[in-house]
Amino acid sequence: MTRYLISFDDGAMDHIPAGEMPDVGKAAHAVMQEAVNAGVFVFGGGLERQRASIVATDGTVTNGPYPETKAVVGGFVVVDVVAHEEALTWAAKIAAACRCAQEVREIMPDPETDAMLREADRR
Repeated sequence: MTRYLISFDDGAMDHIPAGEMPDVGKAAHAVMQEAVNAGVFVFGGGLERQRASIVATDGTVTNGPYPETKAVVGGFVVVDVVAHEEALTWAAKIAAACRCAQEVREIMPDPETDAMLREADRR
């Protein structure tokens, strides 16, 4: 199985009238429940608009996204699926529910971290 990040940019849902947002939320939660029931949902959620903190290598903290950033993530879902095509299918469902395009990116596997997590689960 491979994990994929399905995400959309902050502001991608700004075209939706406020009165329709409850319907969008209901549709999005229905897709999330479908993903949970299918056993592919790993984690997901919306992100606070423009409330990022940047921590430099020396520990210095700056509030706000990088100034040169043109787009920031507004929400995301991580799915664990067999193939890229399956991730695209989930992204299409999420796009329809959220009424905005979704970006799909494969998350690089990290066997060492996976081993750490398996070890932690045994404790």
